Amino acid sequence: MPFGKMAAASVCMFRAHCNALVRMPRLTFGSFTRMLGTATQTSSNKLGNSDSSVENAAPPAGPELELKPEAAEKALLEEKVKLEEQLKEMTDRYKRSLADMENMRMRAQKMVDEAKLYGIQSFCKDLLEVADILQAATTSVPSEALDSGNAHLKGLHEGLCLTESQLQKVFTKHGLVTLNPLGARFDPYEHEALFHAPAEGRESGTVAVVTKIGYKLHGRTLRPAVVGVVKAP
Repeated sequence: MPFGKMAAASVCMFRAHCNALVRMPRLTFGSFTRMLGTATQTSSNKLGNSDSSVENAAPPAGPELELKPEAAEKALLEEKVKLEEQLKEMTDRYKRSLADMENMRMRAQKMVDEAKLYGIQSFCKDLLEVADILQAATTSVPSEALDSGNAHLKGLHEGLCLTESQLQKVFTKHGLVTLNPLGARFDPYEHEALFHAPAEGRESGTVAVVTKIGYKLHGRTLRPAVVGVVKAP
């Protein structure tokens, strides 16, 4: 093809292109914005539909967490045994506490009773000296002097004897009794051996002489009797 014809054809094609572009609708900023909004709304609708489908979907089925009847019964039996052991331990502690409280109460009551019985112990010891003096005064007067006709001496002796008798009654009233172990077996809890002496016709280890009588307060030795014990030759 000659060069002139080729150039004319190119010019014609260029003109046709330009006319087509002129005939196309013009794209403004508003139309571009509307197109962009439409595309965004479409994408949001698609995403919302996918989220709702995910939410409405059922969760995958997992393993069952419920215990089997045999396992549940075993667990209950173990719990029962444990509770019974705890109950037994608490009951034992409660009984021990009651026993301890009862023992304390009994000891306290015993101390109170002993205090009532032996509270006059020191006072009685002081009176024992008076009783010893009265006994010595009544036994120091010989019978010949009493039979001599001296009325003053006889009256004084009778007064001393009455005083001693009344004092012994007061002692007995308050649980204080004499301890005169002449001829009895020697007891180290009640007697105090002052000496040993041989004595014919008497068993060894018995009391031969009582130099000072003893006293017991409610069964407790307040003062041991001072004695001489028979010793085998």
